Amino acid sequence: MSTATVRLIPMLCPKCQTPVGAHPEETAWVCATCGQGLILDDATGLQPLEFHYAAGMPANQPGRPFWIATGTVRLGERKTYYANSEAVKEAAAMWAVPRRFFVPAFTLPLEQSLELGTRLLVQPPSLELGSPAAFTPVTVRPEDMRPLVEFIVLGLEAGRKDKLMSVEFGLDLETPELWILPA
Repeated sequence: MSTATVRLIPMLCPKCQTPVGAHPEETAWVCATCGQGLILDDATGLQPLEFHYAAGMPANQPGRPFWIATGTVRLGERKTYYANSEAVKEAAAMWAVPRRFFVPAFTLPLEQSLELGTRLLVQPPSLELGSPAAFTPVTVRPEDMRPLVEFIVLGLEAGRKDKLMSVEFGLDLETPELWILPA
């Protein structure tokens, strides 16, 4: 017989005590009464979270939430099927500077999430602050960002013309911020 206990977490805004209308798959919200951003922490319950809203949000479309963090990729050994010095130079140039990574914080199939994250890494949008706006539900936790960023790095490296066999790399990732971007 299991002795595990179920712990109920009150879904009340810690700032104004308004009940938070939460669905089981959601992980972050904005209080409908006071506007406080909130995230569910499994150990401590609802915690404050700063939401950033990008400028240029269309009035008739909800924005899409993204976890965004600056990361540094340190390439190690790269084994390839074909020697291609251009691919090696491209990889070195790409990761020579810190990059801003975008990971969808809303529900998407993995392939689409990786494709979108890769596209936004290569062509990042402007992150000028705008006004609060409606957004699709936040369903991806910030701790899920690292493995998705690692997939993005692997996908970019595998797409180079030297036919990658394997790559070793290190990843330093800053604390993710939640941004609501135009759809």
